[in-house]
Amino acid sequence: MSAPQKKTIGRSLLVTSAAVLSSLALTAPVALAAPSPSPTGPSPSASPSVTPPAKMSTVGGARLGLAGTQVNLANGVPVLPKDITARSWIVTDAESGDVLAAHNAHWRLPPASTMKMLFADTVLPKFPKTEKHKVLPSDLAGIGAGSSMVGIKENETYTVHDLWLGVFLRSGNDAVHVLSAMNQGVAKTVAEMNEHAEELQALDTHVVSPDGYDAPGQVSSAYDLTLFARSGLQKKDFREYCSTVTAEFPGATTKNKKGKTVRKPFEIRNTNRLLSGDYDISQYQGIAGVKNGNTTNAGATFTGVAERNGRVLLVTVMNPSKEEHNEVYKETAKLFDWGFKAAGKVEPVGELVPPKGAAGSSAQPAASGQAGGGSGGSGDSGGSGASAKPVTSATAGGGSGGVWTALGITGGLLVLLAAGGFLVNRRWPLPDLVRRRSSRP
Repeated sequence: MSAPQKKTIGRSLLVTSAAVLSSLALTAPVALAAPSPSPTGPSPSASPSVTPPAKMSTVGGARLGLAGTQVNLANGVPVLPKDITARSWIVTDAESGDVLAAHNAHWRLPPASTMKMLFADTVLPKFPKTEKHKVLPSDLAGIGAGSSMVGIKENETYTVHDLWLGVFLRSGNDAVHVLSAMNQGVAKTVAEMNEHAEELQALDTHVVSPDGYDAPGQVSSAYDLTLFARSGLQKKDFREYCSTVTAEFPGATTKNKKGKTVRKPFEIRNTNRLLSGDYDISQYQGIAGVKNGNTTNAGATFTGVAERNGRVLLVTVMNPSKEEHNEVYKETAKLFDWGFKAAGKVEPVGELVPPKGAAGSSAQPAASGQAGGGSGGSGDSGGSGASAKPVTSATAGGGSGGVWTALGITGGLLVLLAAGGFLVNRRWPLPDLVRRRSSRP
């Protein structure tokens, strides 16, 4: 049976809603422990190895545990772009879970602020967006030097909605720490993130700091980051925040010339350059999120989701060696272009596994011998650091709207088999995925 036939059959069996899987993923028991970095890997103070380990996890398929590029090229399948320099990358169909191509997909590397996807997927469901919180000095304790910040002030009150915009748009480590304080502290939040990673079968991941700040032993992989994005995108609020280009963020309380207390907001812009654009890169056609990062040890990292002609792809790129401005986004765009041309033609080399708690799923243990990542204590810029060129967009002051958060329906969530059982290990459509109708300038 051809790939297009499988896709058509899969779509005809969709019957239920996103809420079912979200509930399963959040409530299912955890059975496997998150792996610690291999003692044979680099020391906690060292940078990651320049070569992938000989043995990596085989979660999602044996070929994904192999070093180097994995792709099934055949007649009609476009050739991969030759100028991809990332240490690790993966191109997947977000709905079917098919891995179209990958390069060192399970290489455990420092993730930078892409770790915030797991943070959001873990913590976001706990607090209504209208809840307010007055920031205590202790809420901002322990933020790493040089961290990216949205500009949260002590003794000011913010809504949960404000805080999440700070996390996603400005990659604000201050917003992460305030939300962690609301969640009874960083230690509890980190423990819950590791538990949730286990539930998602993201077994390359070990969380030390919830904001992605370089820390000894903190690692993830292109495969795992894609799992986090795929899970997060099941949540409407997650989709809203990761797709918002600009927003109004509350400033500090001051008094005007008349002595009246005022709190003037300021604009924040998403540092995801495929979403907001920059002087040397345009907004990517069909882009809908997700999260970027940049630290000394991680280099530039990025996971993006985009849709064209009903096809939804996820691409993760970690640490390009080419030192050009916005290189991580340029390489991501090239892989997206390839993926949209290859989808439906190329045979998959693996799959994105479902959460362990999803009915019908089967947990796959990670292979041994994975190399650990490094540390350093460098700050996370969350982006390139350059100011983006102006782009036409709707803003999200107290809520996003316009073309940037236009929601489309892509169907149900689980496949109902004829026998009456539920299975999620291949088909996982994204409900109400943010659709992009604009094109490159």
